[in-house]
Amino acid sequence: MATDYDAPRKTDDELSEDSIEELKSRRTDKQSAVVDEDETDAAEGFELPGADLSGEELLVRVLPAQADEFTCASCFLVRHRSQIAKEKGGLAYCRDCEG
Repeated sequence: MATDYDAPRKTDDELSEDSIEELKSRRTDKQSAVVDEDETDAAEGFELPGADLSGEELLVRVLPAQADEFTCASCFLVRHRSQIAKEKGGLAYCRDCEG
């Protein structure tokens, strides 16, 4: 929308003259008829084909801790030894937790 900078502007006194009722009526006129809907409620009604994984088994091979790895005492993630930021009381902390 183009703005006419040469048009007369309202002063502070004129702006304060607008009544609250008038401002409320302007606001209600501009409201749309669209109702906001919660996405999580709407998503519960949809069922995707093949989405039922209740009968599936997940097979994961777990490896023991390697010689060059450590477990962070703060976030409990297994990281490479190059990520050690601090060792305190026999516990190692990663760079992300100490940064």
